Amino acid sequence: MCVKAPVFPFLKLPGVDTILRPEMKSTGEVMGIDSGFPLSYAKAQLAAGMRIPTSGTALISIKDADKEAMMPVVEKLHSMGFGILATGGTRDFISARGVPAGFVKKVREGRPHVVDAIINGDVSLVINTVQGKEAIADSYTIRRSAVERNVAYFTTVPGARAAVLGIEALKRERWDVKPLQDFHSS
Repeated sequence: MCVKAPVFPFLKLPGVDTILRPEMKSTGEVMGIDSGFPLSYAKAQLAAGMRIPTSGTALISIKDADKEAMMPVVEKLHSMGFGILATGGTRDFISARGVPAGFVKKVREGRPHVVDAIINGDVSLVINTVQGKEAIADSYTIRRSAVERNVAYFTTVPGARAAVLGIEALKRERWDVKPLQDFHSS
């Protein structure tokens, strides 16, 4: 199985928002290869420069429309031993479904807030989905801080699902890197 991932030079572009838009162009692509999707995806993310954590705390802040679809991701992270830290509405939703989650303020709600948690090294993974201009603007500092601190972040439900599969595979399976010719010969 091969997974191709784009490479974006966000760290080299100070102030640029990392939320993808149709006009954005990658500066290259990388490929992860393994026997199945989870490790292939994880390898592609690692090759693209994203540090995929296998432990720590996940910061979750998701739009209402994604909350139900994101619950399996949150439950899987919790079952793998990740701590969950979430903004108000997301925390209430997650907690009501039986997953313990700590509370963290949004930036506009005062300090300490989500960006402080990222800067302080309290967060190893960010899942942040937004909708609308105001929400995108409000969460810009979350995404930018994650890039600047090399914290893995995902901004879509499918991306978060794939990340969790990759994390689970990294924790469970032994993996290696080998030349493309070796994959072809086997």
